[in-house]
Amino acid sequence: MKNILKGAIAGTLMLAGTTAQADDDVTLQLKWVTQAQFAGYYVALDKGFYEEEGLNVTIKPGGPDIAPAQVIAGGGADVVLDWMPSALASREKGLDLVNIAQPYKSSGMMLTCRKDAGIATPADFPDKTLGVWFFGNEYPFLSWMSKLGLKTDGSAGGVTVLKQGFNVDPLLQKQAACVSTMTYNEYWQVIDAGLTPEDLVVFKYEDEGVSTLEDGMYVLGSNLEDPAFKDKMVRFVRASMKGWKYAEANTDEAADIVLENDASGAQTEKHQRRMMSEVAKLTAGSNGALDVAAYERTVKSLLEGGSDPVITKMPEGAWTHDITDLALK
Repeated sequence: MKNILKGAIAGTLMLAGTTAQADDDVTLQLKWVTQAQFAGYYVALDKGFYEEEGLNVTIKPGGPDIAPAQVIAGGGADVVLDWMPSALASREKGLDLVNIAQPYKSSGMMLTCRKDAGIATPADFPDKTLGVWFFGNEYPFLSWMSKLGLKTDGSAGGVTVLKQGFNVDPLLQKQAACVSTMTYNEYWQVIDAGLTPEDLVVFKYEDEGVSTLEDGMYVLGSNLEDPAFKDKMVRFVRASMKGWKYAEANTDEAADIVLENDASGAQTEKHQRRMMSEVAKLTAGSNGALDVAAYERTVKSLLEGGSDPVITKMPEGAWTHDITDLALK
């Protein structure tokens, strides 16, 4: 309601100004539902950072049936948020997705395991069942198993892969020794279900050297040839990063702003505030510019992702610093 009122007031003032010009429209497609994972964008909207840049930004929530790459390919968004494995896979299939900014500096992906399943170190993985997310999220896992020399076909001495839904039930019900979790989300679902940190051992992909970049901003490369679009993206990235830095410094307020924008009513204050505190650790240290070393590590991980890698050749033109170079001046 607060944002609706802000929009109405801003619209009235705009009409009142004889020299005022209409803001440029930008549509952002999220990778998932409204939650603190995307707080920087909601903060930028709420605090007027987009308006200050002459932008009218619409944020479209995602969900299990929404693929950001398909949305932008169909003209439903100007910018999408996606994990790099998915974006590079789409690019290799012919969709010219280009990373223009990378607010997330670190990966939040990890395997969370039960100690009572006999897991203490990766050396205990053989002959265990491990829960893995698919839809492009499995490739860091496959790369890690390849690095460990473990087969993933369920054969003796390897691991059995359980295709995991977006919940932690296999761990709670002891159907798997480990499941995929994010530091800011599913791990806490395990804790809230009654297990304690002492019951668990976690393996962060970042620590294992097989992490891939998450939640980058992507646009169509062809659109970057338009100077007007490029200028909009410079302003969008600048305002978005201002939103992210504000969110990092004011985590509770940022979480509350996210809740105000949650039309589903499914989120809770406790969960979103905790999520925001964890997300802030992943965006900390990023000014929005893509870290080339992290990009190269991601590509290497994907190329080595087992017998069916997500990409088969080195990408070209998959990222640019042009937008962040201008936005950060």
